[in-house]
Amino acid sequence: MATKAVRPGWRAVLAGLRHPSVLLLLVLGFAAGLPFMLVGNTLGFWLRAEGVELSAIGFLSWVGLAYSMKFVWAPIVDRARAPIFGRFGRRRGWLLLAQSCVIAGVVGMAWITPKGGFFAFGLLALLTAFASATQDIVIDAWRIECAESSDQLALLSTAYQLGYRAALLLTDALIFLIAAQIGWSLSYGVMAGLAGVGLIAVLLAGEPKSMASPVVAPLWTARGLFDGIVGPFLAFFKEHRQWALLMLAAISVYRLADFIMGPMANPLYADLGISEEVIGTVRGGIGLAATIGGTAAAGFAALRFGLFPTLIAGAVLGPLSNLAFAWLALSGADATVFGITMAIDNFSAGFAGIALIAYMSSLTSAGYTATQYALLSSFYALLGKVLKGFSGVAVEHLALTRPLLEAYAVFFVATAALALPAIALCAWLAWRSPAGVSSVPQP
Repeated sequence: MATKAVRPGWRAVLAGLRHPSVLLLLVLGFAAGLPFMLVGNTLGFWLRAEGVELSAIGFLSWVGLAYSMKFVWAPIVDRARAPIFGRFGRRRGWLLLAQSCVIAGVVGMAWITPKGGFFAFGLLALLTAFASATQDIVIDAWRIECAESSDQLALLSTAYQLGYRAALLLTDALIFLIAAQIGWSLSYGVMAGLAGVGLIAVLLAGEPKSMASPVVAPLWTARGLFDGIVGPFLAFFKEHRQWALLMLAAISVYRLADFIMGPMANPLYADLGISEEVIGTVRGGIGLAATIGGTAAAGFAALRFGLFPTLIAGAVLGPLSNLAFAWLALSGADATVFGITMAIDNFSAGFAGIALIAYMSSLTSAGYTATQYALLSSFYALLGKVLKGFSGVAVEHLALTRPLLEAYAVFFVATAALALPAIALCAWLAWRSPAGVSSVPQP
């Protein structure tokens, strides 16, 4: 009979926070999270405030598919040096290139604005999303390569998510307060300036130890192409065998309800008449506290109770956001209901995000970290991001036979039901997966 693993005590958990990589991952998490809402839900509010139709907002959300297709170019990022910045190292070079493109894309969006040319504006949003996705590939690999154990990986994932969630609150909360004072265009310019924090962190950091003397075949040879593109996928299926498809299925539906709901959240605020000041204040206060609480709770739960119990808890908490938004739609611009909705949404999103990231990170193999994690995170988001492009069409269709706010509510309740397959698959994995499936790859 297998011996039950001894989980670390709270003192050991807190002591791990002194690891030097924790602060670095906190800053890199902030850099990774900064562009996400600027080409996502926050952009939806700006567009709706400019009078853009819900269907167009939904379709423009497809620029986020760049995050789900990153496994296509992840082998290049994993094995080759970045152009121009390659002298800084494989990981640092790609990060500097990606972060520079993010800044350029956001500055361009601030300059053109939706009214200045919707097509060009959309292309700049796509550039920003593509560069941001590339940045994610490198940071995810860096986070996993810095971890020396599964417990340390959970801590680094928590630090990363805290930084990431702080950036989301800035770009999905505080930016509303800024925009109320200086307008959306200048607000995006401010966000582009803050993206420079990531550049500074990368310049000050060193390459992960596993990148010091990489022994890999050159990418542009036959062996290098096979090893860089096919190798990661073969290694994943060889490692996990019959469980591989089940893992991919669970990952692909884990946040499905949240993704499909996402593009319609901020347009709902605009249609409810909730002011930018109220949105920014509530999200920056209640939202911040709930995000930190959810993220920290998931990190500690993963360390104390293990990944699978945390993963199942996140799958259960996730759809509560959708139900809370349905309640908000039916309650009107009630400040109390809005505050409660933001608390539920941010806590559940923070918890579920950490749970899934820690689980996906545990499934990668040494030597293929960036590519395999890109594959997993692409499966996690691809289905939801394809379907969310039709979210605006769905709400507009529902509004043909009922009031608009009631149509929003029906839409949110329907999306909450999409979480049931995720709960079932995670429970099945926890019951049937072999012991040790969530071990951390060692360099």
